Amino acid sequence: MENNENKVSKRRGITIPNLLTILRIAVVPAMIVVACIPWLNEHFVAGVVRYANVINAILFAVASATDFLDGKIARKFNLVTTFGKFADPLADKMLVLTSFLILMYQGVSIYVGTSYSIWLRVVPLWGVAIILLRELMVSGIRLVAAERGEVIAAGWSGKVKTFFTMFAIIVMFFAEAYREIAIAGVVMMYISIILTIYSGLVYLIRARKIIFESI
Repeated sequence: MENNENKVSKRRGITIPNLLTILRIAVVPAMIVVACIPWLNEHFVAGVVRYANVINAILFAVASATDFLDGKIARKFNLVTTFGKFADPLADKMLVLTSFLILMYQGVSIYVGTSYSIWLRVVPLWGVAIILLRELMVSGIRLVAAERGEVIAAGWSGKVKTFFTMFAIIVMFFAEAYREIAIAGVVMMYISIILTIYSGLVYLIRARKIIFESI
């Protein structure tokens, strides 16, 4: 009887994976505050990258590391909870979209030497829009599937997209430092967009029976 009570108390109490998820969510407002402090945006580390971006890159990197850590702990020790299922993907979306919005607002661009004087933004508005729309679509599909008692697991394309996008964002936070990093950021942004579109289409195809059953 005592063992059963202990098991119930553990499930009701906050677990380590859930704590990591909560901390990851807490990073989001912290990044926004950092991005809005004038001094951190007006002063640069080594004269090349603003303090705000260095701090946010560190916050984002630490938060991203907890994303891979909490899932492993939850599965290994059977600590999967309803809160975790809800909050974990939400925390990922909040982190990624907040970072993209911060970078898009900064408007770092690179000059493409052509006769038309083309400037490419490292994080363009249309790219962020595509990523946002994909996340809204997937969230809607998951909601409908949950109402039917079905679960559509994330495929390898979604996992690759998440990992690559998180790595790309860290690089983009330093895009203003040197032209070479900015070029790498542009390339990685476009790859992230392609992976976003591809993984979204894969998810849509896998859920087509649920979405189009009444048509």
